[in-house]
Amino acid sequence: MSIRTLFLLADEAAIRRAADVIRAGGLVAFPTETVYGLGADALSEPAVARIFEAKERPRGNPLIVHLANAAALDSVAARVPSRARDAAARFWPGPLTLVLPRAGTVPLITTGGLETVAARVPAHPVARALIEASGRPIAAPSANRSGRPSPTRAEHVREDLDGRIELILDGGPTPVGVESTVLDLTTEPPLLLRPGGVTIEALRDCLGPVDVLGSDDEEAAGRSPGLRYRHYAPRAQVIVVDAGTGERVVAPWLEAGRPVALMAQRSVSLEHPGLRVRTMPDDLRAYARDLFAALRELDSTGVEAIFVETVTEEGMGLTIMDRLRRAAS
Repeated sequence: MSIRTLFLLADEAAIRRAADVIRAGGLVAFPTETVYGLGADALSEPAVARIFEAKERPRGNPLIVHLANAAALDSVAARVPSRARDAAARFWPGPLTLVLPRAGTVPLITTGGLETVAARVPAHPVARALIEASGRPIAAPSANRSGRPSPTRAEHVREDLDGRIELILDGGPTPVGVESTVLDLTTEPPLLLRPGGVTIEALRDCLGPVDVLGSDDEEAAGRSPGLRYRHYAPRAQVIVVDAGTGERVVAPWLEAGRPVALMAQRSVSLEHPGLRVRTMPDDLRAYARDLFAALRELDSTGVEAIFVETVTEEGMGLTIMDRLRRAAS
């Protein structure tokens, strides 16, 4: 059944209306500092079930519970170790998600059937205001159809979810542009499940040793959103190529009359009517902020493939390459 989706600028009146929708069991898309989230009452099984339906998301993919403040962590986690409080003090509000033992108040549908819960306190003022106004912890994956590039603007949400949810709050472009870092604190040492807006270097500076998820650790990967299934992919094929090789790699496609796009952190000398070029910022935080919007923009031109040159895998580069490899998988 199609739903009339309201599209509202995120002022105080709109946030109050969105909070009413959350309390009534409805779905609201709202900006966070990372990407737009699709929110529902995290403690309501029927409301959370609607998230999976609207996104066409597999039920085994856990959701992140968004909290108003760090003190609320005790209401969703059965145990909060001291290092979790250290991480919260350093990085919250902000783009860090902590995986902890689930409290009985959190239904299993929210955690993907797991006995762990993923939680964070967002930094975006609209997200914080919505959580506080609703009086509920809000479960919120990215507000896109499952598998598509994450939305960093309200119009991206409308492209994917118009007619499927009650309300979209437009808070402008998101400042980080990629999802939160997910850190598992049920292991020793802590385990980085998903790189994101907080770098591995910053985590180690705060907590000491932090391991990184291995490519073959399926059990641990299941504790994080966004790892078990295809993610971040436009309709066009995404192909990751070595830095500096883009022109050479796309040439055969262009010669065969196949339109393609190229993303690179440099000027591209090749000119061809079938080639779309997107020059990405040298600064990796700016690159991450623009990444998903660039993929959507190039995809809208009708190209068959989007070739993306690699970036250095340090700092935010680790996050960028993680998203690109998953989009290309």
